Amino acid sequence: MSDQTAPSSSTPNEAQAAAPAAPSTKKEKKVKPSNFVIPAKKPKLSKAERRALQEAQRASKEAGGERGGKPDGDKRGGDDASTTRSRGKSVSEEEKKDDVDGEDHDNRGAGGGEDKMVSLFSHLPHPKAPLEIYHQLSSISSNNQQSNLHPAIPTLGHLYITHSLLGGNTRCRAMLQTFALLLQSYTPPSTSRDFRRDVDKSLLQPAFQYWTTQCRPHSVSMGNAFSFLKLAVANLERELEWDDAREILLESMEAYVTERIEYAGKAISRHAGTKIQEKGDVILVFGKSEVINRLLLDAALVDKKTFRVIVVDSRPLLEGRDTLEILSRAGISCTYVLLNALSYLMMREVTKVFLGASALMSNGSVLSRVGTACVALLANSNHIPVLVGCETYKICNRVQLESITGNELGDAEEVACTDCARVGPSNRWNVMESRGSGEKNEGREVDVLADWKDQPNLKLLNLMYDLTPSDFVTGIVTEVGILPPSSVAVLLREMSPESAFKGAS
Repeated sequence: MSDQTAPSSSTPNEAQAAAPAAPSTKKEKKVKPSNFVIPAKKPKLSKAERRALQEAQRASKEAGGERGGKPDGDKRGGDDASTTRSRGKSVSEEEKKDDVDGEDHDNRGAGGGEDKMVSLFSHLPHPKAPLEIYHQLSSISSNNQQSNLHPAIPTLGHLYITHSLLGGNTRCRAMLQTFALLLQSYTPPSTSRDFRRDVDKSLLQPAFQYWTTQCRPHSVSMGNAFSFLKLAVANLERELEWDDAREILLESMEAYVTERIEYAGKAISRHAGTKIQEKGDVILVFGKSEVINRLLLDAALVDKKTFRVIVVDSRPLLEGRDTLEILSRAGISCTYVLLNALSYLMMREVTKVFLGASALMSNGSVLSRVGTACVALLANSNHIPVLVGCETYKICNRVQLESITGNELGDAEEVACTDCARVGPSNRWNVMESRGSGEKNEGREVDVLADWKDQPNLKLLNLMYDLTPSDFVTGIVTEVGILPPSSVAVLLREMSPESAFKGAS
């Protein structure tokens, strides 16, 4: 009997203890507190509204700082301040970066502060305004802004930014010559433990950073040459005397220019010259390319071949005029046209197209002066062979599929200047100097786009490069031979800076 009564006495307690643990069949509805308010959805602010909001926040902070502390209204307006802070936090980092530079953009915009930059290319570095460059040029002699740099560094930088030096080979050669001048006048400090680190941190990097950030984005040729030079410094023995190390570096740079630029140009001329017939070819070139001009001169003067050249040019740089002058002086029959007349000539006369390149991507695409892709596309549609002459030191390990991600912006004033009578590197500098000196050109006609900044719905775009897909290229002429675009990846592996330095040493 006791065994039967014990379970019955504990059953109610167990049921009571287990009752709260039993899951409920109905979900309990959450009761919202009476003071709960759903905030309204924040409206999407435009760029001008975000800038105005930041200016208001900045003005309120400055006003509070002048009174020696927080303003009295902060306690009463806590909700407004928190709303402002939360709205400010929602602005992305990229928008903040654009707003920081907003003052410079507003100077280029219309009177109402409209941004004249094309939004699709707003991620690219913005070129300097002509008046800013003019004042910078006028202060080279005083050298007040960059007193800690060698005078050769800002001098070369201004040659870059004024387009006095154009072309990958020319810019790279000038950079290495300037580095050679800096090495000859540099002496590591007596307290230095490793001169290699001092040369890199105190000499090479400041100069290259100045040219890249203050002047123009570096070309692929300049980047590869700079990587080669840094590798040459790192491979020096630590126990070497500075005079011996300097001689090794100077010889390495001289060998780099000789082998990768000079000898490469001669080899490209020899390989591409075999594709030119003895008589009757009509060759089309675009703009100006050092290696293309060399192969045409060698074919006409050395190989005594007879052909005609059609020089295609485009604004605003009009580099084809330099090509026309070089070839005409050599006695080569030339025709000069602008890019808008290309379709008529391509269909009727052209037999071959030779193009230069600023860089070769690892997927075989060609980065060159803007307009090159149009020429290659039209030639491909008319079944005309397109040969691109490019040295192997211009090969880049990047893969690029379009001209938007990686490019360079030129000054929009060059597009606005419709005067095609260019004198010197660019026709905009004559206008810039007249503005800076206060002179008035009474006899000169006003450009049609002189007031383009005051037009609310007008934006100008000046791109420096475009990307030509590998499908439009028949062959790439390098110093190792004529190769298909699919072989660029192999050249990238074989012609790396490490192998180039080993070969030079």
